[in-house]
Amino acid sequence: MENTKNILKGAGIALISTVILLLIFSIILTYTNVNENTIAPVIIIVTAISILVGSSIGNIKIKKNGIINGGLIGGTYILTLYIISSILNWKFGLNMQSLIMIVVGIVFGILGGIIGVNKK
Repeated sequence: MENTKNILKGAGIALISTVILLLIFSIILTYTNVNENTIAPVIIIVTAISILVGSSIGNIKIKKNGIINGGLIGGTYILTLYIISSILNWKFGLNMQSLIMIVVGIVFGILGGIIGVNKK
């Protein structure tokens, strides 16, 4: 039960930090001359950073199985994101960018899990 709570906490922190970082990016995009071609790479970077932070924080109290728990946090984050996306967009489908996001989510979740477990 405690493990599930930490996984949901990590995924929640990652989702909240994603919203904040993308809001900041949207303001920058609106009020500057930043090229719109930067949107896709920035979304991937923001996702990676958010999952890394969320997974690190979610795994601080666990102290073991950081790889598994981190991967679960990244997977939960991506699954939540895709459920929301499919509800909001009926034409939603998986494409190459989606696959990249899934891999980034799980890999950075694992990295965050390792960092969180080893943090003192």
